[in-house]
Amino acid sequence: MSTTQCQEVTRKSASNLALAFILLPREKRDAMAALYAFCREVDDVADEDSVSVEHRRIGLQQWREDIHRACNGARPELVVNRELQPVILKYGLRYELFDELIKGCEMDLDTLRYQNLDQLELYCYRVASVVGLLSIEIFGYTNPRCRDYAVALGKALQFTNILRDVHNDAERGRIYLPLDALNRFGVREAEVLDGIFSDRYAALAESLAASAREFYRSARETLPAEDRRGMVAAELMGSVYWRLFRKLERQHFNVFGPQPTRLSKPHKLALIAGSWLRSLSGSSAPQYGPA
Repeated sequence: MSTTQCQEVTRKSASNLALAFILLPREKRDAMAALYAFCREVDDVADEDSVSVEHRRIGLQQWREDIHRACNGARPELVVNRELQPVILKYGLRYELFDELIKGCEMDLDTLRYQNLDQLELYCYRVASVVGLLSIEIFGYTNPRCRDYAVALGKALQFTNILRDVHNDAERGRIYLPLDALNRFGVREAEVLDGIFSDRYAALAESLAASAREFYRSARETLPAEDRRGMVAAELMGSVYWRLFRKLERQHFNVFGPQPTRLSKPHKLALIAGSWLRSLSGSSAPQYGPA
């Protein structure tokens, strides 16, 4: 299976998710590169602020129609989807999940604020948990509880992203922190948009962090022991993002400085090595989330 363009998209992204693929066998690694390329491409369509919202909406609809062709055995028009199609057919990836992911991207076209945690969770499910649900089909699992694991871990990772990216999102006029939480802690939208850190903001961020911890805990408790080895790439993601989350905790979620919060490359490489060694030894102890 040729995934040249998909692999190029994945390589250029340099994302934490793409980094985890190194732990997979070659066939699954290529399959995940194709899936990731699709996710990256539709996300880029939604995020291209230089293009009008209406044109982005049309672009996402074109991706929806093309992935529908791929899932139903017709020939896709887009190269990424042509490379993804053998993966879809081999692993039984469902169109409904791709459609849900695109709906998540469409939320970014229409929604600059979320009123409450329920609305934010729906967004996180669509843009992150759905990716997990597609990924575990490629990883392979035996216990259906893996699907609950994928949903919980996806939300944990996305909540971590939201806490990390508050400043960058604010520069684009977006606030993902729920408005009812802003009101509860007395934080004005203007303070977030202007990058003003305060004890009130720290308390607000901590309230969202509490939900993230619960998702990490749920993921580590839900993953069946018999499928833990097959989820090695997902578990690495959990490990990387948990350490990023802990770093945010130590700085009281102050992300308004000049340097973005991230893990160093040596730190990530150490986590990869640790995950690989634990996989070889058969260790099933999760490396993230409150015990």
